[in-house]
Amino acid sequence: MAKRPVFIPIGKPGHLVEEVLVDFEWNPGFALIQKKKNVAALHESADKEGLSPLLEVSTKSDERLGQRLSAFSLKVETDIGKISLEAAYQGSKVFEKGGPYTDIYRKDSKRAKQDPRIQESGSLTGFDYFGRTWPLAPETAFYDWLYLSALSLHQEFLKRLYSYKGFTDIEFNPQRSINCQAHTCALLVSLLKLNSLDKALRSQHDFIDMISSDSFKKDHSAELRQQKLAM
Repeated sequence: MAKRPVFIPIGKPGHLVEEVLVDFEWNPGFALIQKKKNVAALHESADKEGLSPLLEVSTKSDERLGQRLSAFSLKVETDIGKISLEAAYQGSKVFEKGGPYTDIYRKDSKRAKQDPRIQESGSLTGFDYFGRTWPLAPETAFYDWLYLSALSLHQEFLKRLYSYKGFTDIEFNPQRSINCQAHTCALLVSLLKLNSLDKALRSQHDFIDMISSDSFKKDHSAELRQQKLAM
């Protein structure tokens, strides 16, 4: 058995996203077919809890919309042209011993994430994105802002997300990661429901102010991390 979160857009100021842990039968293995089986098993278990329909947001999704919304697929507009969202995120990291490594901006998503300097430069201290610095708290702020900025030009298209109860990412394990594209999709829908996406993206201060109160409500991820520490 395994547990993974389902992210549900709440659409209320101060409570934008709810995170519900769902138990399901895990299919071991790294093959694509195994990962797709896990998506199906997670969604089937969630359906029994009234969480349906769901959209898997990853390259493992059976729906093209979910594949297109993957951070590995998305591009962001920058001063140097369109670059991979993953490369934008990784290349903006600032560490104790170096960074930002802006040459990563020109890499594809996979090579950007696997750049050895990401693991060899000490603790993460913040982000520097084309001269704009971002703090580490709220912990997902920069990733969420980058992702939502990439999608903000397609709001009419993104209203298709309203038809989903929640969002999943089978690759996201709360024991090992913080950022999650499925969480950011739920955040997007909440902001769209509140007609607040443009306001949130108006400035860094506005964005952090809008998501700060919600960023500490990740109780289920915290539960999993506590379980890991107790092992």
